[in-house]
Amino acid sequence: MQKINLNLSKFAKRTLNILLKFLPLIALIVPFTILYFYQEVAFPQYPYMIYPSDVYTDTFETLWKGRAFYIFFAWFACLEIILGWEKLQLKISSLRSVRTLAFILALLFPTIYVIYANFYGLNAWIVDKSYEAGVVEFCDWMPLAIEHLVFAAAFTLIVFLQYGTSGLKTVIFSPILLGVIGILYTIDNVFPYGHFMPFQILTPATATLAQMMLNFLGYETSLSYVESPKYGWTPILTAWDPNNPIYSRAGYHIAWVCSGIESLILYTLFMLIFLRTINLSRIQKVICFIIGGGITYLINILRIVIIFILGINFGADSPEVHRFHDYYGQLISISWIAFYPLIITASSSLWNKIKSFIGSLKSNRCFK
Repeated sequence: MQKINLNLSKFAKRTLNILLKFLPLIALIVPFTILYFYQEVAFPQYPYMIYPSDVYTDTFETLWKGRAFYIFFAWFACLEIILGWEKLQLKISSLRSVRTLAFILALLFPTIYVIYANFYGLNAWIVDKSYEAGVVEFCDWMPLAIEHLVFAAAFTLIVFLQYGTSGLKTVIFSPILLGVIGILYTIDNVFPYGHFMPFQILTPATATLAQMMLNFLGYETSLSYVESPKYGWTPILTAWDPNNPIYSRAGYHIAWVCSGIESLILYTLFMLIFLRTINLSRIQKVICFIIGGGITYLINILRIVIIFILGINFGADSPEVHRFHDYYGQLISISWIAFYPLIITASSSLWNKIKSFIGSLKSNRCFK
C-alpha cells in the first residue's frame, strides 16, 4: 500500500510539473476554446461592413484573416517548450510575492480580454474607432488583428514572469508568430490590397512566374500593372483557355497577401525552431533554409496557378475558387513546411551513415 501511495505521489508530482511547464499555453487554450464556440461574435455586424449578411463561423479553418494561425501557434509553443524542457526553470519562488500575483493576473488576462471584447462591447468599440480613424473598408477586421497582438503580448508576459529572460530566449518564436500575424492583419486593414508598397515589391515576380507557369500549361495570358484609389498599385493577371477565350477566362489583382507572405513567415519561424536543434554546421543550415524558402515560394506560385485554373473552368468568382483560396490552397504550403524538416533529418542521417561506411572502408584498407 505504501508503494502504491509512493507511485501515486510521483505520478502527481510529474503531472503537476508538466502542467506548470505548459501553463503559458494553457492560459491561451481557454480563450481559444471560447472563441471556437462563439466565432461569429468577433466580427460585429455593422451597416458599413462590406458583407453585412455574412456570419463568420469558420475562422479556425481560415488562415488569412482567420484564426487558423492559433493552431500553428499552439504547435510552435509545444515544440519550443518540449525542446527547451530542461532550460525552463521557474523564477517564482514564493506564493506571496508580487511576481506571483502578476503571474496569476497575466494567466487570467487572455480569458478576461476575450470575454470583455466579444460579449461586453470592446470589439464594437474597436470597429467604431477604426471607422472614425479612416479604416473604412476593413474596419470590421480590426478586432481580429488586435486579438492576435493581445495574445502575443500576454503569452510573452506570462513566459517572462514564469521563466525570466532565459525562458523568453527558449520560447520566443511562437509569440512572434502571433505578433507578426497581428501586425500583417493591421497593415492590410489600414492599407488594403496594393497600397502598402514595401510588401508589393514581391508581387511582380510572383505574377510573372505564375504567368510563365500558366503559359507552360497551354493557357494564354496577359499581365498589366494598374494603380487605382481602391486597389493601389497591383499587377492584374488574366488567363484564358485558347479554345474558349470568351467564357473560359479568369483575371485577378495580385496583392502582397497573394504573394505567400503568411506561408513564408510560417516557414521561417518553423525552420528557426527546427534548425537550432539539429546537428548541422552553420553553412549547412543556411543552405537548407534558402532551398526550403525557395521551394515554399514556388509552391505559393503553384497555388496561384491552381486558383486561375479553377477560375477558368468554374468561373472567376465561383465557390470552387473561394474554397481553394481560403482553405485548401494553404494546405499545400503547410504540408511542405511540415514535411521538409523530415527530409533534412533523413538526408542528414543517410549522409552520416555513408560517411561512416566510407570511413570504415578506408580503415579496413589501412589495416590490410
